[in-house]
Amino acid sequence: MDFIANILMAGGTFGAALYCYVLGQRLKRFSTLEGGMGGAIAVLSAQVDEMTRALEKARAAATHSASSLDGLTERAESVAARLELMLASMHDIPARAPDPRPDPEVEAERRRRFVRRRSLRESSETDA
Repeated sequence: MDFIANILMAGGTFGAALYCYVLGQRLKRFSTLEGGMGGAIAVLSAQVDEMTRALEKARAAATHSASSLDGLTERAESVAARLELMLASMHDIPARAPDPRPDPEVEAERRRRFVRRRSLRESSETDA
């Protein structure tokens, strides 16, 4: 019985040693920077850094655009206020009397006449 227990113990020890060897090899491949997960993690870390820099640039550009837009909005509001004031002051000005002399271009348009020619059928009907 002791002999069988020793054989099983030796087999378990051998299996555990083989399992540790396989795990060690996998861990070694996992941690290499060139081809394993370590390389992928390094690449992803570099991409995160690049994206962070791009995000900061975009944030700075958006802040600049927002401040520029605020300035333009304030300027437009002041111009609109001045236009409203000018429009309100226009109500105080009396209406201009119409000019008794007609505009020559408008009169020329009114005087234009259109001549309608008779078709051949209409002229043959009147000739008959």
